[in-house]
Amino acid sequence: MKKLSIIIPVYNEKNTIKEILRRVESIKLDGIEKEMILIDDFSADGTREILKGLDSRRKVFFHDKNLGKGRAVKRGFKEATGDIVLIQDADLEYDPNDYPKLIEPIVAGRADAVYGSRFLKSVIDNNRIVYRRGYTFSRALNHFSNFLSGLDLSDVYTGYKVFSREAVDKIFPDIKSDRFGIEVELTAYAAKKKMRVVEVPISYQGRTYEEGKKIDWKDGLAAVWHIVRFNLLTRI
Repeated sequence: MKKLSIIIPVYNEKNTIKEILRRVESIKLDGIEKEMILIDDFSADGTREILKGLDSRRKVFFHDKNLGKGRAVKRGFKEATGDIVLIQDADLEYDPNDYPKLIEPIVAGRADAVYGSRFLKSVIDNNRIVYRRGYTFSRALNHFSNFLSGLDLSDVYTGYKVFSREAVDKIFPDIKSDRFGIEVELTAYAAKKKMRVVEVPISYQGRTYEEGKKIDWKDGLAAVWHIVRFNLLTRI
């Protein structure tokens, strides 16, 4: 039986953490065991207390200071024991019902990495894009990343990235990002390692800053540097 490791970076998600865990646990995957790995990035809103009350079926790790999503993902990669490793945000923007199609290309041996795209035409009409200005900037960054990496992806910044065990082992030792640069870094390394990257359409319900969205314009500007850094200036 194969095992799916689900890495869930968590930061100040007291309003959504119980529901996302419920949704993840409710997904049935034939012939695949699920392993949940939660990394709390020093939440200060009561999320840590909720996580401390979880039973031992989930692996929970606590950072002793806020280190960023990149560091949380790297810790998750280190702790994962599955044949397939999936990154799941702790909010409710991404739907675990998409797991079967996200993991299928890896199970079938057709891909080393799978990206869940919010922008493929088959799903975009039903997806909720909250900030149009941010969407436009994100698309520009996506094209810039593709230009430097040589990949042809519609959604570099998707929160749904899935890797085979072998792919994780190749990428893990080189991860340097602390924050949201992890999205570009993983993509750049997948390209450098000549991995087979497949995109599948996913559902997406974006949230507002009032609802807890954390990435902002500063992260957008930093993304330009990350794209250059990890595609052109980093050797692995």
